[in-house]
Amino acid sequence: MTLTATENTSRSLQGALDAAVGFLRSQQDPQGWWKGELETNVTMDAEDLLLREFLGIREEQETEEAARWIRSQQRADGTWANFRGGPGDLSTTIEAWVALRLAGDPPEAEHMQRAQKFVLAWGGVGSSRVFTRIWLALFGLWSWDELPDMPPELLFLPPWFPLNVYDWACWARQTVVPLTVVATLRPARPLPFGIDELRSPNQGSAPKRASMWSWTGAFQRLDAVLHRYSRHPVRSLRKLAMRRAAEWVLARQEADGSWGGIQPPWVYSLLALHLLDYPLDHPAVKAGLAGLDGFLIREQTPEGWVRRLEACQSPVWDTCLAVTALLDAGVSPDDPGVVRAADWMLGEEIRVPGDWAVRRPNLAPGGWAFEFDNDGYPDIDDTAEVVLALRRVAHPEPVRLRAAVDRAVDWTIGMQSRDGGWAAFDADNTRELITKLPFCDFGAVIDPPSADVTAHVVEMLVAEGLAGSPSCRRGVAWLLAAQEDDGAWFGRWGANHVYGTGGVVPALVGAGVPESSPAIRAAVRWLELHQNPDGGWGEDIRSYTDPAWIGRGTSTASQTAWALLALLAAGERTVAVERGVRWLVDSQLDDGSWDEPEFTGTGFPGAFYINYHLYRMVFPLSALGRYLAGVR
Repeated sequence: MTLTATENTSRSLQGALDAAVGFLRSQQDPQGWWKGELETNVTMDAEDLLLREFLGIREEQETEEAARWIRSQQRADGTWANFRGGPGDLSTTIEAWVALRLAGDPPEAEHMQRAQKFVLAWGGVGSSRVFTRIWLALFGLWSWDELPDMPPELLFLPPWFPLNVYDWACWARQTVVPLTVVATLRPARPLPFGIDELRSPNQGSAPKRASMWSWTGAFQRLDAVLHRYSRHPVRSLRKLAMRRAAEWVLARQEADGSWGGIQPPWVYSLLALHLLDYPLDHPAVKAGLAGLDGFLIREQTPEGWVRRLEACQSPVWDTCLAVTALLDAGVSPDDPGVVRAADWMLGEEIRVPGDWAVRRPNLAPGGWAFEFDNDGYPDIDDTAEVVLALRRVAHPEPVRLRAAVDRAVDWTIGMQSRDGGWAAFDADNTRELITKLPFCDFGAVIDPPSADVTAHVVEMLVAEGLAGSPSCRRGVAWLLAAQEDDGAWFGRWGANHVYGTGGVVPALVGAGVPESSPAIRAAVRWLELHQNPDGGWGEDIRSYTDPAWIGRGTSTASQTAWALLALLAAGERTVAVERGVRWLVDSQLDDGSWDEPEFTGTGFPGAFYINYHLYRMVFPLSALGRYLAGVR
């Protein structure tokens, strides 16, 4: 059934659109950028306190504020989760418990007892992830002998050799290299308390050896060999490897003091430099600590001030999506706010090579990163979305803008992987052997092509008039081959199949795949089948690990918008679309924004998730704007 919007509906939509535009404008920084909070989980805050304790710089006020925040996020069952409404997470709960002990909470306190009960029920600290046990080992609470060995000699492996550092995804390699230093030096700085309360009775029993003919068994035996070597290394080689690791780390520090603009490599790089006797006032260490302060959020609550740490910041991503949303909503391409944002984005263009050049040494740089300062790691997803935004802006310096766009398009085409898809940061980062290492239990460690990134690139190439180019056609073929049997696409960087499908359908239709094609019809059917009774769409983060949650979850503004963007691109003007639009209008808050406590962003599927606080604004604005433009 096809419906036509009534005059009253159009007026109501226009009112919602105007209110949303006004709210989004109010969030723009005077310099031109937008940045919503990037909300994750309390491991950021627990590890921040542990880092400061290890470095000897932890202060009472920051401890009190961080502890207050950590306590506020504990659930009724005593656990801490990795996303709002999710199940309790063992490692997150252990780290939160240890951080609260550091803050002075006694183990017999009721909230600590509840956490302890959960930890023991799930196997104790021995069942936690490797990273959690590394933090415990730093304070003598876990044995380094019971952790996977990561020798710094790893850096000597050439890029073509299996298990070299460039086989790891960029976020993983930046974490692994400093950790080789930390694990080699094996520090243990005792705390005034232990963690016996979190040890299960059988903790410490050696894991059963797997068959030597399995990957698990083979790497268990390799790890045993590496442990023996680490006890008696070739001293000259080990010394050279440690120096090479320090040089590698220092060469990748960003202008804001971070490493990769994300928490894991940042804190481990600081630990490595500290253990290599770089003093706290050394420029690299000093800049690193000062940079962390820029990722802190302090907030007044009824219980007092709280302090939490963002795992990352997303100004480039937020800004390009905000510009696209405003333009979709009918804001003029020469609007001062839009032009100011374009100026800022042009100033963030990356013109220097980074680690990506190891696989693409002859490719000229160009493109954008996710963060304020991350010149070493531009990413393909941001670059595609920035181009899609910039090319629509009526900029007073069109030649300057065009040159940046052309460089970005050339760089993006050059970053296409051999199979025709695009990944986030690297080309051909697909060697799955590395995922078999005992160390790799913390989420994604490689960066293969994904449907959402490939779709955004295809959409960009189409906008640039390159729909018929070999690169675009290979990308389209990759997307068609990646469609799942039920008609959806997996979402690597957003939750989950609603995100993937919401991105792929507009790209395929734009590239010339007919709206009537089996692929597009299957996607439409999937979206319609998974619409909630209230008219919205939602997909719980648990869909990454439990198929029963695929396409199911509480309706959210961002996911409803993703579904609508796909349906609109497919030419749908059905009851499903009307109900989705109505859900967005009816759920809008008085200030023009939407509420969205659910996490709809993805860091590592199955392990680490994100609530992008601007998603609830930019995607609904684009969806409503495109809908209204189509019914006028």
